[in-house]
This record gives sequence, structure tokens and C-alpha cells, in this order.
Amino acid sequence: MSQISVNLIAISIFLITLTTLLGSIIHLSPFIPALTTFLILGIVTLDSLGLQGKGGTLVIDWLSRFSPEYSDRIVYHEAGHFIIAYLLQIPITGYTLSAWESWKQGIPGTGGVIFADHELTAQLETRKINAQRLDHYCICWMAGIAAETLVFNSANGGADDMRKLNQVMFSLGFSAELRQQKQRLYLLQAKNLLSQNWSSYTDLVKAMRENSSVEDCQQVIEGKTAKDSCKIVEPKQ
Repeated sequence: MSQISVNLIAISIFLITLTTLLGSIIHLSPFIPALTTFLILGIVTLDSLGLQGKGGTLVIDWLSRFSPEYSDRIVYHEAGHFIIAYLLQIPITGYTLSAWESWKQGIPGTGGVIFADHELTAQLETRKINAQRLDHYCICWMAGIAAETLVFNSANGGADDMRKLNQVMFSLGFSAELRQQKQRLYLLQAKNLLSQNWSSYTDLVKAMRENSSVEDCQQVIEGKTAKDSCKIVEPKQ
């Protein structure tokens, strides 16, 4: 059972307890908490048996969007991925900012930037890796966490990004200690690139809030960097 399913069960238990305590005071029919609990547990069962954890993600994402900071974190996180991919010339084919849109496009989690990463995949399969290109992708994977940290002083998202980075480095034979060192380095490099292009990044956030197309988002970055004569700096190794 996924962690999200466990969280949904915990929510249902909380609702039962709360409505039991307050039901007589607010004259709430016992049918309402029973029906709510039945629906949540039904979602958990369907999620575990058929949706592989995605149903729980959809519910949690929907509930979480009542918090403005939650939606803010997603757009800042994904804009971090987007601008670093653009700066490091990683092709972008799309992006999503909600679990529902991600589910429709087959992306895990509550949002994501979609890369055309066939080149890297082919290199990993043949184990003939271009080291600089690998570094670029790893920096890009850490860019969402870097962006959240710079904006909110902490990162709530990025578990899938960290998992992907770890899987790639593990498959290449990196030790656990070296993987941790690399993660810190990539995070620092992502922060540096974001800081160097902060004006472009904040304009990109605004464009993504408006669900602008990939092409329009790229034009926002291009226009801003041209206007400010901002030099794109390669991350220091």
C-alpha cells in the first residue's frame, strides 16, 4: 500500500472521530460520516488494486489545493525544472501543474516538466555516457528542489526527482557516499543557475501560472535574457 493510501485512511479515521464528537452538537446525521468514510476507503481500495497509487495522489492533490502555498510550490518547483532545462539545452515537450493533468499524460506525481530524453536513455542502455550531458540532466532533476528552497527556504516536493537521480547514479555504479556528494553538488549548481537568471525565472513563473505553451514560455526566457543581456553560464564542475 502506498504512503498516500495510508494518508487517506488516516484522514477517514480523523473524519469519523471528529464527526462522532461533534455530530450531536451540530445535529449531523451519522449517515454523512459513514458515507464519506465509505467513499474514501473505496478510493483507497481502487487505488491499491487498479491505479497503482495514482488515485490517492489525485485526491490528496485536490484537497491540498485549498492551500494557496501548495499551488505556489508546484509552479515554482516546475518552473525551476523548466528554466534549467532550457539553459542547459535539454529539449522540453510539455509540462503539467496538477495531478490530474499529470495523470492524463502518464507523469507520476502532482506536476512535471516533460523532457525529450531519448538521447540520455540510449546512452544509459549502452553505458556510453556523455559525462557533461549526464551532469546537465542531474542538475535539471535537482532544479525543482533548488527553486523551492530559494523561494520558500524549504522543499516539500522532489521525491520523484531524487529517486530518478539515485536510480541513474546507482545503475552507473556510484557508491552511496558518492551519490550523496553528487546530489549536493547538483543542488548547488542548480541554485547558482537560478540565481544568475532570477529575473527570467520569475517571469517564467508568471507565464506558467497562465498555462502558457512551451513555446511561449521559452520566448519569455529568451526575451528576458536578451533584454537584460544576461549571459547563460555553464555550471562549474
